[in-house]
Amino acid sequence: MFFSLDELVRWLGLTIFELWIQLNAVLVFSLLLALHIDRTLQCSWWIVFSPLFTADALNAYFCTIVFIRMYLEGMYKAALMRATWSLTLLLLLFVFKFLLCKKLQSIDQGVGGLDFSEVLSPIFILLQLVAVRACQLH
Repeated sequence: MFFSLDELVRWLGLTIFELWIQLNAVLVFSLLLALHIDRTLQCSWWIVFSPLFTADALNAYFCTIVFIRMYLEGMYKAALMRATWSLTLLLLLFVFKFLLCKKLQSIDQGVGGLDFSEVLSPIFILLQLVAVRACQLH
């Protein structure tokens, strides 16, 4: 059972353009991750995760532009709700990626770092928010 594109757009609250940016970032990240794990690319985890952080920054910029345009068109409540949801989603994903990068960096250095439950806590919160949103839409 796969979700349609319309369902993903409604449930996640992201546009197709934002999803496209994230998918391209995941593609570049996957290539960098494979090269890093294969020891072909000698760099830090921050370089490997940089496409994901860049995609988050681009999506936050796009979200700000959409908020300003919706606000200028007089859709105040819809603009605020969309901006709040999108920025919350982007913030939780950014925090997850940041914590995961710190965890992987500490593993490489042999230093005790964060637990995996701490790293995954933004994803747990995000899943709860998406479940509430999905229930509100149906």
